[in-house]
Amino acid sequence: MEISKALVIGIQAMILVAGFAGCIGGETSQEPVTLKVSGSTTVLPIVQKSSEIYMDMKEHDYIDIQVSAGGSGVGISDIGQMKVDIGMSSRDVKSSEMAQYPNITKTVIAKDCIAVIVNKNVGVSALTVEQIRGIYNGTFTNWNQVGGSDATIVIYGRDSTSGTYEYFKEHVMLKKNFTTGVLEKNSNGGVKSAVQETPNSIGYVSLGYIDSTVKALKIKTGTTEVEATKANVLAGTYPISRDLYLLTNGAPTGEAKAFIDFLLSADGQAIVEEEGFVPING
Repeated sequence: MEISKALVIGIQAMILVAGFAGCIGGETSQEPVTLKVSGSTTVLPIVQKSSEIYMDMKEHDYIDIQVSAGGSGVGISDIGQMKVDIGMSSRDVKSSEMAQYPNITKTVIAKDCIAVIVNKNVGVSALTVEQIRGIYNGTFTNWNQVGGSDATIVIYGRDSTSGTYEYFKEHVMLKKNFTTGVLEKNSNGGVKSAVQETPNSIGYVSLGYIDSTVKALKIKTGTTEVEATKANVLAGTYPISRDLYLLTNGAPTGEAKAFIDFLLSADGQAIVEEEGFVPING
């Protein structure tokens, strides 16, 4: 049977119209993709903000990024067990964890420091690392023992699943035990709020959580007092500094790699800085 030229032209036109309709509004033809991310409450604000911006981009409108906290230990175990696509950690992966999950791959996305904060009524503005350790191991229990007024020190810290806790224990406590009087909170925000609301209190948080509601102590090193600032972290002069990580099971691939690459881009590193952390490119 011979098909008329007019009919062929009509069919071609219908195909073109259908293809054009599928492109209206910038819609993609890709299937929906969900990226699951879990772990560190320190890294959380960076990833949350980045994911919001990333998902708003037209070329990524098929992606749903679901972010949850729980601490660095949770992020490491979740990615190791492939419960999520990306883990967040504010500490390095321990050798015991690498032995259990040998495929974990680390990507540094930002730099950070741990700031020691006090309630604004505390009359101390600087301490040595040794004095901070003394407070947290119970050697010093009154502010007058470290240059302040006569008042009992109220101590706040993080829970043991936290990467901030792990880093503080290793680099400030030198792996020694905390006093039993430490009041544990499960997030940086929880520590900051508790210190803000409790007279004579002390705590430690990530750099990105410092604001005018609390006082960040300077760290005495010899005759110098060093502030917790981005510049001092980059210069290597602030003594309690660290890297922040995103973790994958094996080398990053697919949509997880694309999102991590975005965080490492100029736009992603600008978000790092906006959230109060230190970009890896300075």
